[in-house]
Amino acid sequence: MKEDFYEILGVNKNATETEIKKAYRKKAIEYHPDKNPGDTTAEEKFKKAAEAYEVLSDPTKKSQYDQYGHQAFEGGGFGGGGFGGGGMNMDDIFSQFGDIFGGGGGGFGGFGGGGGRQRRAKGSNLRIRVKLTLEEIAEGVEKKVKVKRKIQAPGTTYKTCSACNGAGQVTRITNTILGRMQTASTCPTCNGAGQMIDHKPSGADGQGLKVSEETVSIKIPAGVEDGMQLKVSGRGNEAPGNGIAGDLIVAIEELEHADLQREGDNLHYDLYISFSEAALGTSKEIETVSGKVRIKIEEGVQSGKTLRLRGKGIPSINGYGKGDLLVHVNVWTPKTLNKEQKEFFEKMAMDDHFKPSPDSKDKSFFEKVKDMFS
Repeated sequence: MKEDFYEILGVNKNATETEIKKAYRKKAIEYHPDKNPGDTTAEEKFKKAAEAYEVLSDPTKKSQYDQYGHQAFEGGGFGGGGFGGGGMNMDDIFSQFGDIFGGGGGGFGGFGGGGGRQRRAKGSNLRIRVKLTLEEIAEGVEKKVKVKRKIQAPGTTYKTCSACNGAGQVTRITNTILGRMQTASTCPTCNGAGQMIDHKPSGADGQGLKVSEETVSIKIPAGVEDGMQLKVSGRGNEAPGNGIAGDLIVAIEELEHADLQREGDNLHYDLYISFSEAALGTSKEIETVSGKVRIKIEEGVQSGKTLRLRGKGIPSINGYGKGDLLVHVNVWTPKTLNKEQKEFFEKMAMDDHFKPSPDSKDKSFFEKVKDMFS
């Protein structure tokens, strides 16, 4: 069983963002590879601390973790985020959380100095918006989209940065009244990449990159919501040299449905019937995300009646079943009547069968709302 993220960092569930960051930095410094060379146990603890921080430092992911635990990130996980446990590597940690250590890189003052771990540059992320219908959201879908991204131009070659000798950092020694002080910072010549461009082919930019249009396949799980973001690792802009490609961030846009309204995992459908249909009963064909179904309306149905079709809603993004389709029955009142129709209703107004006579089974609107959300 995976260790609890809060226990890994040594904080409680009510810890603030600042406390979580402080706890992670403490653990990261304690188990940093530069401080524990060759110690695989320390390296594993270093990775676990980074995985815990990656989730707990993100309010959305933290909320999902608090509600569902590690299951929230299994099988692709919430929002496509997270390292997915064993998929974590040092380059991910240093590129994503370099600011924790200062200097923007893997090495940090006091541990490793200029000889610390080389920082691999990471390409910038790309962002796109994908529009989905309710039907696509209900089933899950694979979308192919065209993306313009920077890639390393063929024929580009690089050489070791002469300023930092490939370390990605430069070390400065300053004499102070307390003695000699050594500090390390990102190399300004290569921006921490450890490499410089040696040959740039025609059409490439100053970093040896060119723009290429590619088709990217994106698997979108069932149950996503409007505004949710998915991450396709490594499909953003490439970085020069031996750098790491950025990610493609996919923002979900949910298209409005003609007949259905979404509320979480539940769907709502407004069904309008006539006085005659309400009095005599009828059957109606209605729209669902999986096709049309026919439902029976009992005679004497009252306006405001809600019929629940279980499992006809949207699947939970975390795999916990499906929502329901709530059909709201509305008895349509004619807005205009001809002479004969008016005479008919004037006659019926005197009939006791047409006078309201609710009993204990006829719930008020307030009670219906309570039942709907209970």
